[in-house]
Amino acid sequence: MAQFPYLVISPNALLSLIGFLHGPDRTVPTPAEDWREATVDVVIPAHNEEEHIVPCLASVLRQTMKPKRIILIDDGSADRTFDYAKAFCEENGVELVAVKRAAAIGKTPTIKRQAREFDSDVEFILDGDTILESDNYIARTVQELYQAVGIASACGTILPMRRKDRRTIEQTEPVRRFRAAHPQSAMSPQRSWWHRLEQGLTDMYRDVLYTFLQRFVYRGQMIFFGTMSNPVGCAVAYRRKYIQNLFDHYEPILGDDLTNSEDIFIGFALLSEGYRNIQLDDVYARTQEPQASRLPKQIYLWSSSFFQSCYYFNNLLTSPFKAFRRAVQRRKAKQSGVENKRRVHEPYRQRFGRDWTDRYGRPIGWVLFMSAIEKIGFPAALIAMAALQLWEPLLITIVAESLLALATLALVTRGQRLAYVGKGLLVTPVRYLSIFSDFFTMLRFSFDLWITRNRSWRK
Repeated sequence: MAQFPYLVISPNALLSLIGFLHGPDRTVPTPAEDWREATVDVVIPAHNEEEHIVPCLASVLRQTMKPKRIILIDDGSADRTFDYAKAFCEENGVELVAVKRAAAIGKTPTIKRQAREFDSDVEFILDGDTILESDNYIARTVQELYQAVGIASACGTILPMRRKDRRTIEQTEPVRRFRAAHPQSAMSPQRSWWHRLEQGLTDMYRDVLYTFLQRFVYRGQMIFFGTMSNPVGCAVAYRRKYIQNLFDHYEPILGDDLTNSEDIFIGFALLSEGYRNIQLDDVYARTQEPQASRLPKQIYLWSSSFFQSCYYFNNLLTSPFKAFRRAVQRRKAKQSGVENKRRVHEPYRQRFGRDWTDRYGRPIGWVLFMSAIEKIGFPAALIAMAALQLWEPLLITIVAESLLALATLALVTRGQRLAYVGKGLLVTPVRYLSIFSDFFTMLRFSFDLWITRNRSWRK
């Protein structure tokens, strides 16, 4: 999940607020195809996921919309991920297409190859450490994909996996059947108190962050622009053909070295084509978060991928500077009646194609531009105040920002306000550490871009 904007009253948060005030496009969706007839392949990229792969597969089995295929790609695991997945499916009479690689090549090539090698309408990507909490998760995301030709990806609300979520899925009959046949499986190893403490800290931080982003920032973006910047890649449905076309275009140029996080690159590439990324708030998935000691690495992957994607898709990033050109073009279209001659009417309709983006940009480019300003400017300002020993302005900034952050969090967590304000207060130090981490990520990106010219960015 992209880690922007910060949990502050930021430029992007203000854009989302304007979105709520502005209201959505009132065009009524007119789906051209019946989503119930769509075929779905569930693709599960996994690397050393022996603890999580069985619950992950069990959550797929209970989905109301059954996939055409379940495809496991074991990306060079050194544990028993592949064996457990095969055994679980055999115990439950489920056909599994399983591929085991001798060495890891990354998640991006997995998505690319499955988009090319299979013929489903929808490629549903599910990480091996993620479970679909809602039984209709696949059905709802596929249904949303088919609300408009311009929707290329759809995901649900993603939250950290709690211990009780894990216990719930482990009590299902398919998992119990597997455990009865394989009592020595390493699905639930004993953890030290320190490990549980680290895990709990990360889960609390991510719970606060994800709740704010998804209930306020992303939702406001979708109301205003009809899309968000990128899907959350751990449980997302893509139109397979769109993804295949995307890789057919970019592979000859970039190979598999896209960015450090595939969902951010794919999201930006889809926006560049004029497509939309949608998130639903009525279905949920739970994903395993890293321990606190591994959190800086994941923050680095997300933040560096954002900067890398901005470099590749500067036509989107510079969209605000093309706003006047867009407005003139839109006025000419209305005067000529072109907008009323569309064969397909759908909300937030845009012309497709990268050439159009190069010339006119996209409205969602405001979000990306503001995010870049925010990720560079906010930590730079804090560091500058500290370097100049402006302690009083620094303290006032941190206190004021924290109070605004907590107040906003309270507004979006009706029924759980006290709990989330308490969590938000506890994780404030972690949040500020992540802000400074982002600044050093930006410096590292600048060094790669202009000094070493090392652009082998890959996940």
